[in-house]
Amino acid sequence: MPLGIGLIGLGHHGSRYANHLLHDLPEARLVAVCRRQAEKGNELADTATVPCYSNYHELIADSGVEAVVVVTPPTLNREICLAVAQAKKALLVEKPLATTAEDARAILQGAQGSGQMMMTAHTLRFDAAVKALRGRQAEAGALQYLSLASRMEPHGASDERGFGGRGCVLEIGIHLLDLVRLLTEDEVHTVSCDMDRVAPAGDERRMLGRLTTRRGLVCLVDVSRVTSGRIGRVELIGSEGQLSADWCGQRVMRVSARHGAGEWPTATEPTVLSTLRAFVRAVRDGLPPPITIEDGKRAVEIAEACYASARQGGQAVTVEYR
Repeated sequence: MPLGIGLIGLGHHGSRYANHLLHDLPEARLVAVCRRQAEKGNELADTATVPCYSNYHELIADSGVEAVVVVTPPTLNREICLAVAQAKKALLVEKPLATTAEDARAILQGAQGSGQMMMTAHTLRFDAAVKALRGRQAEAGALQYLSLASRMEPHGASDERGFGGRGCVLEIGIHLLDLVRLLTEDEVHTVSCDMDRVAPAGDERRMLGRLTTRRGLVCLVDVSRVTSGRIGRVELIGSEGQLSADWCGQRVMRVSARHGAGEWPTATEPTVLSTLRAFVRAVRDGLPPPITIEDGKRAVEIAEACYASARQGGQAVTVEYR
């Protein structure tokens, strides 16, 4: 039987999850949705027969819901995720896991006590260009340093979307902080960051950061919401060449005296669908999640250190993992 999934959050991003669950994932079935304005629950095409709750506790308690997907403003994640953990149901929660390290740690503690499979949806890990880069990573030789950038057009105030007064670092930069851990296979030890402003003065629209891993690798991070058009890329600089992945243009490029130049287009794949498929497979087959709640927590802890560094004028700050 398809896995019964309850979806909490039917905003712009939550609707993507709903559409994939309805049309593209036969191994799962959308059995309930939750939104604060329940009377709008049936506005999404093909959900007329799916129960819509205004109270997420009622969705979690629904006997048909075997697993819960949370796509809500991240300021709400702590309360919701802890309720799912207490009900001992599997959980997939959209990034960022939380808006503060304290909340992220509380979610992890609840997840560990639940005994259930719980996963953070760092969807960029499933991007075709990122996966192709990882497949060719050995061609760069010994890694010397990383450069990562994500730039997008301006958006409305982050408070309206539930980021607790924080901005682009948590909203889009969190992907890059997660990729640093994935690609270096190391933990970030110190950060030194500059932002245009730091909460409570306002949500940041620009961050330039230098992250150093425990083994001494330097990772340069550029995140902003100040320009027209989108850029998303990561560059690996190694002893035998350079590799870059462009997830906006869907291609991977290589510059290498040893291996020669190369460029490979990648096929666009819906990362939300890939994330859902991995989650459902892990739940049904009893597998470890490909991206853990611990992974989500650590990305938020790195972000917390970035904010602390910016408040101190860019001084190096040690990341606190707990």
